[in-house]
Amino acid sequence: MPTNLKNTRNDFLGVDLGIAKIATTSDGKFYSGTKVKNIRRRYFRLRQRLQSKGTKSAKRKLKQRRQKKSRFVADVNHCISKRLVEVAKGTQRAIVLEDLKGIRERARKGTRKTVCKTMRQVLSSWSFYQLRQFIEYKARAAGILVIYVDPRNTSRTCSKCGNVDKKNRRDQKHFVCNACGHALNADINAALNIARRGVDVIQPNAVA
Repeated sequence: MPTNLKNTRNDFLGVDLGIAKIATTSDGKFYSGTKVKNIRRRYFRLRQRLQSKGTKSAKRKLKQRRQKKSRFVADVNHCISKRLVEVAKGTQRAIVLEDLKGIRERARKGTRKTVCKTMRQVLSSWSFYQLRQFIEYKARAAGILVIYVDPRNTSRTCSKCGNVDKKNRRDQKHFVCNACGHALNADINAALNIARRGVDVIQPNAVA
């Protein structure tokens, strides 16, 4: 845990879990990419195809693919959690995450119309709970604090002026504040807001 907490987000590493990228930090770092998205989509299509057949061989193949996907997910989550903890430890910051329930809700409803049904299903199938567990035990071993915050409106709030408006989130990638014009990647903006909420948890009267 940071030894000298200030009224700033600089003592907290905000992490946004989402659709386009599995994790995005308030430092502007993205984790996962095209390979992960392609594998998740491919598995989802294969599962639909095999389930529609309903034969014993299809069920057997589906089980094998499910196990393979589970190993892949665990490996990716291990790598992401390891790197996040390394960054937090190296900069003496606490890690701030959205409550997992918020991620599940986002997966079901979608943040914008551009998030199609298929992608919501793919997102909900990713093991964010496992990722959180990996982060927790690695952080505990490294002496790093993990904080959970309310996820409401993190994607709609301007990380610069604090304006909250659902129209600020133009699409899955872009955030442009209707009040001050501040523009940046939508996931980074959310991660910055998550980091700010870490300040509110540790220092309720702090001004970020």
